[in-house]
Amino acid sequence: MTSTADRRAGGACPHCGWPDHAEPFQVVSRHTTAAGVTVWTRCGCGSLQMRVVDATGLRIVSRSRPADPALTSSRFCER
Repeated sequence: MTSTADRRAGGACPHCGWPDHAEPFQVVSRHTTAAGVTVWTRCGCGSLQMRVVDATGLRIVSRSRPADPALTSSRFCER
């Protein structure tokens, strides 16, 4: 897999500019693997990110678009 992070500039979310090296806005899940740890995080803008932490350090290997406000409206939270 190829990282979407720009290591030369430190990298940042292409949607909101949140630095890749900063603490994530929200940790969604964390899974230990044979090679290290896979961490799914959500950026402040809603972008879901897959981070891999291993012997080489932290890499963001996948990043989605921000969440669609129409899909996260309060009408889906009503009972």
